[in-house]
Amino acid sequence: MKVTICQLHDEPDALPRDWERLVAHTRIEHTDLVLLPEMPFFPWFATVRGFNARVWERAVATHDAWEGRLEELAPAAVLGSRPIDFGNERCNAGFVWEEDTDLRGVHRKDCLPNQECLWEASWFHLAIPDFVPVRVGDVNIGFLIGAELWMMEQARIYAREHVHLLVTPRATDAVTFDRWLLGGRVAAVLAGAFGLSSNRVDEAGRYGGQGWIVNPDGDVLALTSSKRPFLTLEIDLTLAGQAKSTHSHPCYGRS
Repeated sequence: MKVTICQLHDEPDALPRDWERLVAHTRIEHTDLVLLPEMPFFPWFATVRGFNARVWERAVATHDAWEGRLEELAPAAVLGSRPIDFGNERCNAGFVWEEDTDLRGVHRKDCLPNQECLWEASWFHLAIPDFVPVRVGDVNIGFLIGAELWMMEQARIYAREHVHLLVTPRATDAVTFDRWLLGGRVAAVLAGAFGLSSNRVDEAGRYGGQGWIVNPDGDVLALTSSKRPFLTLEIDLTLAGQAKSTHSHPCYGRS
């Protein structure tokens, strides 16, 4: 299976150029699956503590508009997250887009930081945990959006649910990248799955880019960068199954 990770600019003026380059890249690579960053189509607004209804409405509307462009990445399946209203609740929802089924919400973010520059609990409602793997073709996928990556017990549960891919759309800064990558490597090992992450980027370093692909043993296979903002790798999904059945692997016995 060919999977693509990316880093997309937070600035609205730069995003269309990034998108055109991503579309061209996926066509050249004939990728099967593309992972986008966390809520990629609108500037990250959870840096402000107070909820602003007009900003929220614009963010939802902008993602609605961009949703119509996901088909430009076809025939690849597209994964990411977006702001969405569930009745009276505001959520950061993981999604899967496929040609045959269009966009479907598959997971609502359950871990919402509430600290300086990360006021997610002020903008989103806490979801009832729904960490149910999603099926894309023959591939079993588990979502851990942003800070959910640190819910390591959930990675262990995903091992029991036979996930092949652990996907983490995120919006994280450059300073903490080493910690996030370490978390991604540990989570992949605990899940016995390939770990994929895509991130926002900006010139000031508020968002540090550097998406990753990690194998079930926690080895880093690929990292995006300013020179290579889009990366595609062919991965062998049988390795995820082997990890769960190998006595010496940390996730053995959890399936």
